[in-house]
Amino acid sequence: MPSRRPPKRPIETIPPEALLADYPPPHQDIANELRRIVIDAVPEAIERVRPGWRLIGYDLPVTRHGSMFAWVWLEPEHVHLGFPYGVNMDDPRGVLRGAGITKLARWLTYGPGDEVDAALATELVLEAARTRSIPRLDR
Repeated sequence: MPSRRPPKRPIETIPPEALLADYPPPHQDIANELRRIVIDAVPEAIERVRPGWRLIGYDLPVTRHGSMFAWVWLEPEHVHLGFPYGVNMDDPRGVLRGAGITKLARWLTYGPGDEVDAALATELVLEAARTRSIPRLDR
């Protein structure tokens, strides 16, 4: 008997540069700096555009479901380096935003002209990858 499941649709792939092209150069510069920080910190991360959310997401290759640990999200006024499960992260400097706004996500926000603290961003990206790799029952 033939399967009744509909055929799987291919995942739509959009290069990050195509998404970034919709934003002004200062936003693109910040986003590209954040992209470099994420990939330098977690070289095995899989970078892909989430077209429905209009963001660049980063997945860990070792988890089965819901492995996104970070994102770069551009908005008209600023750029976020975000962490979908940031609530689980250690944030000893208290810099992550989002408490009281979202249940799980936390982020840093950069506007045009803001300097990205690469050491801080790297520290948080590594912490996000670490906490995302912890099995759900152990979180």
